[in-house]
Amino acid sequence: MNPTATHRPRVVIVGGGFGGLWAARALAHAPVDVLLIDRRNHHVFSPLLYQVATAALSPGDIASPIRWVLRSQTNLKVWLAEAAAVDVAAKVLRLADGEVSYDHLILAAGSRPAYFGHAEWEAHAPGLKTMEDAITIRRQVLVAFERAERERDRARRKQLLTFVVVGGGATGVELAGALAEISRHALANDFRSIQPETARVILIESGENVLASYPSQLSAFARRALEKRGVAVWTGMRVTNIEAGRVHLGNEVLEAGTVIWSAGVAAAPIGATLGVPLDRSGRVLVNPDLTIPGRDDVYAVGDMALLNGADGRPLPGVSQVAMQEARWAAENIERTLRGESRTSFVYRDLGNMATIGRNSAVADLPWLRLRLKGYLAWWAWLMLHIYWLIGFRNRLSVMTQWAYSYMTYQRSTRLITGDETWPSQTR
Repeated sequence: MNPTATHRPRVVIVGGGFGGLWAARALAHAPVDVLLIDRRNHHVFSPLLYQVATAALSPGDIASPIRWVLRSQTNLKVWLAEAAAVDVAAKVLRLADGEVSYDHLILAAGSRPAYFGHAEWEAHAPGLKTMEDAITIRRQVLVAFERAERERDRARRKQLLTFVVVGGGATGVELAGALAEISRHALANDFRSIQPETARVILIESGENVLASYPSQLSAFARRALEKRGVAVWTGMRVTNIEAGRVHLGNEVLEAGTVIWSAGVAAAPIGATLGVPLDRSGRVLVNPDLTIPGRDDVYAVGDMALLNGADGRPLPGVSQVAMQEARWAAENIERTLRGESRTSFVYRDLGNMATIGRNSAVADLPWLRLRLKGYLAWWAWLMLHIYWLIGFRNRLSVMTQWAYSYMTYQRSTRLITGDETWPSQTR
């Protein structure tokens, strides 16, 4: 397959997430032809996926077509295709339905939920990495209330109204807080046979603290804020098995109608085709300049790359790391084309934020020497996420939806679509 008719070097980018988009943009004025490949035609603003999963926003509010986002970039083409493997010796990217050659390759394919060797758990505890995941979880949550309304058996009704989130990182904390607000506010007056506010939301974390990567005072505040909203926070407890409608914690069995997994991720499987060392999560142990070992024409960035920061610890799998690495990889490609030496990646930590719910969030901003919590952190989180959304339409839509939800406590996108069954139901 020949995606271009020029004789300029061809840079192929795999993935249309934060890493892929920022790499493509960084090459907008470079003397290269860029080909971006993704198996979906849209970019998803993944930090807000939990808002779709909890019916606060619609899918279109946090997603934009990749072609539209990059429509003004004349040296770029976009293919809707699935990248399957890399032949580094032949400099060929194998696709599910063909192949394409490259002069330089940037792998930014992201990650997927990891179940620590228990792949069978996925059928009963979906993760939250894609728009399809978010819509599936939204359906599970809303259907649980609908079925509880018709259920006469008290034990079964209690099970239906028990929601378990496994993993106390930012995604888990945000999901648990949003689920509590749905049951206690958005749905409080919508049913006649049940009281949605009595629903149990349980956050399970194997470590001693939620938001373990945050400063201790912010972690402690997040826990208190969750508990204030009615979330039961269980720390120091490890999940040993997940079945349909049940979560096993050692000898204890927790009956739960909906289980959501946010406890771990693994790099996209294409990294395993490179023939280079990987860590247990499938991340590529990249060189300081973000190239893979033994090659100067293949880069891995974002969730696919393992690189230690200045503190000696691996850089986190967050969007700001992916964006900065992607830009750096693009600049190193330009340096190579100019005959210059590549430079080692330097990460600038802009901080971390997590929202617990209405008027409550935590923010660790080391570059400003600020640690915020509560209302001020929530506003900072709100403004930052609106700013980074792709496209003015999305920003305006999200701002309108959030303003409506804030004033009314309502969720305007409580739509149930598709099959009513869900993986975690008992039979």
